[in-house]
Order: sequence, then structure tokens, then C-alpha cells
Amino acid sequence: MENMIKGYGTILEPKQIKEILGIGRNTVYKLLKENKIKNFKIGTNYKIPKKALEEYIESQINNEINVAS
Repeated sequence: MENMIKGYGTILEPKQIKEILGIGRNTVYKLLKENKIKNFKIGTNYKIPKKALEEYIESQINNEINVAS
């Protein structure tokens, strides 16, 4: 996972989330609006702490492991 986000700053933008996860723009904004990836806004712009993305990825991995068990 660290390799996925290496080279990015500590605060990410939706465009970067899209690139890292390989998902569409609408999906990124849905995850942010539903607070599945913790975030905050500055004005109308979403900002995502890198730690929040790491937590989201970990939770998805854990969910997949639990489903497979």
C-alpha cells in the first residue's frame, strides 16, 4: 500500500484519490460525501489526509479478508 501513495503529499485532492485507487471521479466524490474516506473541505474543495486514505484501504482489505473467510 505504501508504494501506492508514495510520492504524494500528506494532504490529497480528489483527483489524486482517483489516480491512486483507479476509480472514477463520481465514485471518488460518492466516497467523500458518504464520509467513507474521511475528509474536510476548504471552501468547496475536498481535502483528504493521506492517513485517511490509508485507513480506507486497510478497511477494504480487512472487509475482503472477512468475506473470503
